[in-house]
Amino acid sequence: MRVLLVDDEDLALDRLRTFFADIEGTEVVGQASDGDSAVAEIERLTPDLVLLDIQMPGRNGLRAAADIKVEPRPELVFVTAHEHYAPDAFDVDAADYLLKPVRFDRLRQAVERARRRRTLRDQAARAGQLAEEVAALRSSGIAGLEDGGFWVPERHGQRRVPLEAIDWIEAARDYVLLHTAVRSHLLRITMAALEEKLAGSTLLRVHRSAFVRPDKVSEVRRANRSLTLVLVDGATVQVGPSYVAAVKAALALE
Repeated sequence: MRVLLVDDEDLALDRLRTFFADIEGTEVVGQASDGDSAVAEIERLTPDLVLLDIQMPGRNGLRAAADIKVEPRPELVFVTAHEHYAPDAFDVDAADYLLKPVRFDRLRQAVERARRRRTLRDQAARAGQLAEEVAALRSSGIAGLEDGGFWVPERHGQRRVPLEAIDWIEAARDYVLLHTAVRSHLLRITMAALEEKLAGSTLLRVHRSAFVRPDKVSEVRRANRSLTLVLVDGATVQVGPSYVAAVKAALALE
């Protein structure tokens, strides 16, 4: 996957380059420091994935994303210190939205999500069935939906995210990020209210700032008395000390 990095901070670019050196199957092919040069580099390099900061000189990241004309359009992952831009980011069909400082496991998860979306789009372009393919991925495993779900804000209204579509949830300051197979959704809700909403669902609280769907756990790492869950998309989630017993029971660990 050919990657273009866009940020006006050299330290942020260096951090991303270091991380991408350890993400298999990726190649950083260029970088830009503002929205205008980002659009030009996208047209010149036609990358598969663009990591876009939002607040930059000239055109900001959102405007640059809206001005991309190349086909096939690259997958977009926004990287910013400000969570309130998320609804606008997803309105331009971003694959993910990362808050600075970026964690390696979240970046790797975002890349894998973008890779899956890219594969879907390539397959759909050949078959002429993009809508059906995306719908099939989103509805994977959703037969017999749990009651409820979340209505998340978007620029022109709201989108419903069924509980069964959510792989895991993490706190993001005053918000939470609902992670699904193809994108993340930002929702303003407290963890206490979220726990009440999720009571009786198959999402398990594993930390004061995280919930996980047990069947999305592919590996459990132990260090002293602590547990770390590795999910099928590569994300890692720390288990809080007070949740270890419940997690062991849910995963049938000895």
